Amino acid sequence: MADLLEHVRRSGFSFPERVIHLFVGGSELHGAKVHGTDDLDIYGVYVEPPELILGLDSLPHFVWSTAGDDRRNGPNDVDVTLYSLKKWAGLACKGNPTALHFLFADGVMRNRVWRHIVTNKDVFLARSCAKQFLGFADDQLKRMTGKKGRGKKGQRPEIEEKYGYDVKAAMHTLRLLYECKEIVSQGTITLPRPERDFLIRVRAGKYSLEQVAAMSKKLFEECEELAEHSALPERIDRAAVSAIVADAYQEMWDANSAS
Repeated sequence: MADLLEHVRRSGFSFPERVIHLFVGGSELHGAKVHGTDDLDIYGVYVEPPELILGLDSLPHFVWSTAGDDRRNGPNDVDVTLYSLKKWAGLACKGNPTALHFLFADGVMRNRVWRHIVTNKDVFLARSCAKQFLGFADDQLKRMTGKKGRGKKGQRPEIEEKYGYDVKAAMHTLRLLYECKEIVSQGTITLPRPERDFLIRVRAGKYSLEQVAAMSKKLFEECEELAEHSALPERIDRAAVSAIVADAYQEMWDANSAS
């Protein structure tokens, strides 16, 4: 925990003491990290002070990288991505895959406010999240096949030259589809992924572009079928989520005013 918090402090984030959840994300979270190639991705949630909720200014999220904005991340770089609790909850309610990972990641924080949220994680899950997972997977698939362009930091020419296509995008395509299957059928996301050995083989270029495309097509169909018959509620109960979020803010504010 000390190491991750030190990175948060190094980033210049103004409220490290208000972070309620902190964990290592990215390929390491999924279990598909390749030694010597991936940066360190740190994610977290914080409860901002009352003036940033009730006053004129706000701080919905905080992003920082040792790579800056001018170059791609290397294996020694660190990315810090923090969301306010309200911002994170809004993303989770939309079914954003990265936001939903927060509920199932083993973090380094032991804050009771976040424990209460995880205890009630079911209110953040609905069949509607499948649309987001499938959309993100389709985006990665199009990047893999060249049907969609990439921004400067999304380009991986050395990977494409070595394997003939973007194998990292291929890995993420399949990973998102496996997560989608699990969440709509079982209401959970296992981290690291049970398929991590397979995902590492995909990332190592052990499958052709055609094979990955065929596997993806089959998984898309399975996800759509499972989502249609999922036991999850059709949509999120936003009132229930709002009550949990409001209670969390009040508890954190009361604890800070008492100290």
